[in-house]
Amino acid sequence: MVSIIVPVYRAKEYIANTIGCVRAQTYTDWELILVDDHSGDGTAEEIKRLIGELDDERIRLIECEENHGAAHARNTGLDSARGRYIAFLDADDVWYPDRLKIGMEYMSEHPGAGFVFSAYEFGDENAKGTGRIVHVPESLDYKQALSRTVIFTTTTLFDTEIIPISLIHMPQVGSEDTATWWQILRAGHTAYGIDRVTAIYRRPASSLSSDKSVAIRRIWNLYRNVEHLPVIRSAVCFIGWAFRATLRRI
Repeated sequence: MVSIIVPVYRAKEYIANTIGCVRAQTYTDWELILVDDHSGDGTAEEIKRLIGELDDERIRLIECEENHGAAHARNTGLDSARGRYIAFLDADDVWYPDRLKIGMEYMSEHPGAGFVFSAYEFGDENAKGTGRIVHVPESLDYKQALSRTVIFTTTTLFDTEIIPISLIHMPQVGSEDTATWWQILRAGHTAYGIDRVTAIYRRPASSLSSDKSVAIRRIWNLYRNVEHLPVIRSAVCFIGWAFRATLRRI
C-alpha cells in the first residue's frame, strides 16, 4: 500500500481538487493522510465535510494543535503511515491519474530502486499546464544532486524496505524537502528519475519573484549550515543550481 501524505495549511480552495486527483488514481491500493497544520481558516472543517460526503475509508485527517510548518506536518503523516510505500503531495499541486501506477511499475521492474521521482509541468494559479516541462535524469547520486535540485516533492515515491523512514523524516530547515533528498543520497542511496510527466506544479505568477529570493537564501544555508560544505565548493554547487533553476523557468 502507498501512504500518501499531504501537509495542509490554509488550502481550503484547493483541497477538494487535491483529494479528487488522488481518488482518480488508476493505482488504487493507497491511503490518504491529510495533515492540517493548524490552518485556522476552515480548511480542516472543509476536509471533514468532504470525507463525510465521500465515505472513503482510505482518507483520514490529522489535525495539529499548533502550526509548525510543512516538515513537521509531513513527519506527522509519516509517523501515522501504514503503507510500505510513501508518496508526498502538496495541497496545491495536482497529480495525473497514472502518477502512482507509473512509480509503482518502475519499482516493480527495478527492485533496487527505493527512491524514484518523475518529470512535471509548471501550471498557472488554476493548475492548468503552461507547457513548461521539467525533464529529469535517469538517476542522481549525492554529488550530482548538490547542484541539481530537480527532484520535485509531489513526484517522489519511497520504498521503506529500502529507504528507512528515519531518512525520509524532514529536518526543520528552509527547503526541507531538498535537505531530505540530500540526507537520503548522502547515506549512499540513489534517486531514480522517470522522465514522464506525472504532476502539475501550481505556480501563481505573483509568487515567482519572492520565491526566487527566498530560494536563494535557503539553498545557500543548506550548503553551508546543513551540509557543511566549504565556501568554494558551496559556491560551485550554487552556480550549478542557479543555472539549472533558471533554465527550468525559461
